[in-house]
Amino acid sequence: MTEQAPSARRIEFTVRGLILGAAITVLFTAANVYLGLQVGLTFATSIPAAVISMAALRWFKNSTIWENNVVQTVASAAGTLASVVFVLPGLVMIAWWTGFPFWQSFAVCAVGGILGVMYSIPLRRALVTQSDLPYPEGVAAAEVLKVGAGSRSDHPEALAESKAGILALVGSTLVSAGFAAVGATRVFTIEAIKFFRLAPGGAATGMGFNFQLALLAAGHLVGLSVGLAMAVGLFIAWGVATPYFTHLDPHPGAAADFALKVWKAKVRFVGAGAIAAAALWALFRLIGPLSRGLASAFAAQKSRAAGETLPITERDIPIGWVGLISALTMLPLAWLVITFLQGGALEGFTGPLILGAIVYVVVVGFIVAAVCGYMAGLIGASNSPVSGLGILAVVAAASILALWVKPLVGEAGSQTLIAFAIFLTAVVFSVATISNDNLQDLKTGQLVEATPWAQQAALVVGVLAGSLVIPPILGILNQAYGFTGAPGAGPHPLNAPQAVLISTLAKNFITGQVQWDTLGMGLALGVALIGFDELLGKLGWMRIPPLAVALGIYLPPGTISPIVVGAILGHLYEQGVKKKAWGEHAQRLGVIMASGLIVGESLFSVGLAAVIAAAKTGLIQVKDSDFPMGLVGDAFGDQGMTLAAAAFAVVTAGLYVWIGGLAKPKSA
Repeated sequence: MTEQAPSARRIEFTVRGLILGAAITVLFTAANVYLGLQVGLTFATSIPAAVISMAALRWFKNSTIWENNVVQTVASAAGTLASVVFVLPGLVMIAWWTGFPFWQSFAVCAVGGILGVMYSIPLRRALVTQSDLPYPEGVAAAEVLKVGAGSRSDHPEALAESKAGILALVGSTLVSAGFAAVGATRVFTIEAIKFFRLAPGGAATGMGFNFQLALLAAGHLVGLSVGLAMAVGLFIAWGVATPYFTHLDPHPGAAADFALKVWKAKVRFVGAGAIAAAALWALFRLIGPLSRGLASAFAAQKSRAAGETLPITERDIPIGWVGLISALTMLPLAWLVITFLQGGALEGFTGPLILGAIVYVVVVGFIVAAVCGYMAGLIGASNSPVSGLGILAVVAAASILALWVKPLVGEAGSQTLIAFAIFLTAVVFSVATISNDNLQDLKTGQLVEATPWAQQAALVVGVLAGSLVIPPILGILNQAYGFTGAPGAGPHPLNAPQAVLISTLAKNFITGQVQWDTLGMGLALGVALIGFDELLGKLGWMRIPPLAVALGIYLPPGTISPIVVGAILGHLYEQGVKKKAWGEHAQRLGVIMASGLIVGESLFSVGLAAVIAAAKTGLIQVKDSDFPMGLVGDAFGDQGMTLAAAAFAVVTAGLYVWIGGLAKPKSA
């Protein structure tokens, strides 16, 4: 039961709550867009959004735990929609777009997002109310909301915990932004990476560590099991696969160029195959729960039609409305297809392609929504296999187009087919990301006894708010940095790792240049990892999630290393405070601190991107438009690396000591 006092009128779905949620949306969507493009990861925004909501709504005497829940639902839906950046930049990388046209980008996000909300309604019964999945982030958000509700009663301990949560979020955000700001001056060398030969002129490999508090925080949030699994992937990539492939085809020259080239051309595709295998396994495990959930949704609709009063925690948007809204989303999807194909090589096939796109988005969208929802419940929204499902979606779209349409248009239409495959994947990806987050939010709602339809309506508002914010932020970042492999990218482009892979796969499948050898290795490895993980589960030992191992292979070493360290430190911190009387409070503050570290660095980076864009367009004058805050040059690199490492260690230790002390009651 919640700690909210009973009320004559249930205050839940309010205008002020929607406005506040939309305002928070700008903050977290910007952060997630940057983080997704830089490191290929996004973070769940439910907890920090709930904390901000409680602080703001405390000024209203009649605010409730359910209204706070609606606020965090709006903000978290918008924040997670930012994961569409795993696909959409691919259209810039292949030079189909030169930027991000607002209305088309908005519609891709909105159509897919609203469809994802509709799909999550029957999935709620299958994966939330009738499931024992843990939903780590959803449970944590519910605990935060309960603390806030308790503070409304002026209970001293609850009030102190609420204030500590605000302080933890604000303080960690400022620390992270400050650390990133020093990095922007180049006094700190943020990226430390070294490559070397294992034998003269022979096999090569490397290792790296990015001194980014956001990555450390991501490790804290994903936990020890996922962190160690990523370490296994890191070892497979750089301790086994890269040395193996470089040994097979040795080249003289710099070890860095050689090792990176092999990793990008071969090793990453091994990781992609492993991601695909993990996603397929998750889909197989969902068949039973999905069938039961759909049956339950129709049974509830039948009871409602018969005049029965459902419990407030079982009142979804009626399944008939779900079907109608889903059907209506096909109209803007058709407009998108018409606009996308206009003037291109496929314009003569617009009618059949509209029909094909609708069937593809409806069918494949539901599949990926189900898989993402299941994995979000298992390991959290931040860790579910959105990337792997994007890979499966683009492979399916490109294969269908290559077999069905390419024989009709020939090689001249290849570029258009590649772009169309990426476009379809972007819509499906929006479906996947929203379902990935929505079920986490609906779990929070279940735990605080919220009304499902109110949350589902709030999710639609969050989707629309996020869809308005994402295109301009993408445009700013593209203008400031560009993307790896894209025409006109700057000297330090954003990695956009998933978009690089998805655009490459679309091109390879359309042109018939698929790397079946490395993808096959990855699939085989994924199957082996699944078997090993299942064995660990049967033995009752700590699991090694196959998806996390695959991400460790796929992402750069400098990205993975601090995540692994963060996972270990977070585990040690939680174990250290676990047996304290205030241990649960300390653990919640640790989650809030980690969220703040991600928000601070990400928001600073988005602001810096705006400055760089202004410098490149001549709006402001600086010495170096790529480093507008730079105080030192490249020659300071080694000293900057030493300073960054020392500062990173001191700041990290200080944060954990501070957050542990913040949780400790004054009486103790």
